[in-house]
Amino acid sequence: MARRGEKLLVAAAALLLATSGARAQTPDRVNTIRDVIVRLGSCWRPPPPSRARALDITVVVSFNRTGDILGHPKITYESAEASDNDRLQYRIAVMEALQRCTPMPFTDAMGGAAAGRPFAVQFHGRKTSPPTQERPA
Repeated sequence: MARRGEKLLVAAAALLLATSGARAQTPDRVNTIRDVIVRLGSCWRPPPPSRARALDITVVVSFNRTGDILGHPKITYESAEASDNDRLQYRIAVMEALQRCTPMPFTDAMGGAAAGRPFAVQFHGRKTSPPTQERPA
């Protein structure tokens, strides 16, 4: 079963590498760890419900000083109830989000501080409304 998961990750990583020419162009500079997480969240586009059920997924990714991905991102968590198709669709969506957000526009100070350090980033399925605080009358 682990081999199948590895094959899915390799397929998603191959998609990222095959399309690495199209990158996000935003003028905002990334200066803090929070900025990294917020920026990656802004690039996140979960698969539509017609392609996959909602799930949560965590990826560990490192960057070099210039904001490019260093090495290969690694999926470290996926919701247990997800099917193989759900996992594949979400892995592809994670790699597309990383592609849209890189190179990360680090400030000089952040580039030096972030270079080579792993970031564990959680991506969540489609947003849901927060639970209401209503009480029965």
